[in-house]
Amino acid sequence: MYPTALTQLARANPFSAPLFSLQRAEELQQTPAAAAVASSGDSCDCAFGSNKYYAMCGFGGILSCGLTHTAVVPLDLVKCRLQVDPDKYKSIGNGFRLTVREDGARGLAKGWAPTFIGYSMQGLCKFGFYEVFKIFYSDLMGEENTYLWRTSLYLAASASAEFFADIALAPMEACKVRIQTKPGYANTLRECAPKMYAEEGVWAFYKGVVPLWMRQIPYTMMKFACFERTVELLYKYAVPKPRSECSKSEQLVVTFTAGYIAGVFCAIVSHPADSVVSVLNKESGSTASQVLKKLGPRGVWKGLVARIIMIGTLTALQWFIYDSVKVYFRLPRPPPPEMPESLKKKLGLTE
Repeated sequence: MYPTALTQLARANPFSAPLFSLQRAEELQQTPAAAAVASSGDSCDCAFGSNKYYAMCGFGGILSCGLTHTAVVPLDLVKCRLQVDPDKYKSIGNGFRLTVREDGARGLAKGWAPTFIGYSMQGLCKFGFYEVFKIFYSDLMGEENTYLWRTSLYLAASASAEFFADIALAPMEACKVRIQTKPGYANTLRECAPKMYAEEGVWAFYKGVVPLWMRQIPYTMMKFACFERTVELLYKYAVPKPRSECSKSEQLVVTFTAGYIAGVFCAIVSHPADSVVSVLNKESGSTASQVLKKLGPRGVWKGLVARIIMIGTLTALQWFIYDSVKVYFRLPRPPPPEMPESLKKKLGLTE
């Protein structure tokens, strides 16, 4: 026996030590993730954690990321130009006016094809693998540790998912930025991709993957962890009734609100790396360290207001669409986590 229950629980945290032991299979009557779904009351057509469940979550990710990022291409284009040419593009309004003046209204849609393809692939991996890793890590940790260290669980699962999502995104992101920020280089994906390959080879599409990881992994960790905890807090302190008593439309309003709050923090955390990625993909032969030195401490924050507006709205819509897909296909949607009865007994909270 450990001296106290709290000491025992602290030592059992798998994220605080490189090694941890698993509970014996016979001690696990039901995994914590499955237990949450069993009590959620959702009617589902596929088993929680099944291949079909992961595939449908991936499909939800395609819709949530592909559609939303494509919808804000005009704002993204102006944001990128603010980052790579601040002397010419002074503000968001000025950027829109100059773009329309030089390229016409159609110029605001430059880069829509690589945006749609790239972020659809990213969404597939981001949301699909997040569900995979969250369930996988949760089962490794056990029910009590899953509750106690749930923020660590969200951070670890989202970081793992985003690592693979960015590999899928990198080629199309490179094409998008080149089209949007290098006037006269190419107007379409069909023009841009072969030209980039002829000039720099395959490396042209992946030279920005490390800065992309620097931008997207912190962004996604904040996006998922902040969203999950905000939903939990909203139901606990803001919503006047339990989630089980809320209608599906009321639940989606909570989803949208939590998504927007998470998006604001996401934009701030990931903006410096986003500036580096934009400049890096515009300039041939540059490295991340060279770009960072060139931009300086103030330069990396150019375009932050545009990005907060874009990412806040984007993240809210992504979570709304993703949760709507789960509702439409009647996929399992676990409720906000509650302390397990076994843990309450260990902490002396119940008799």
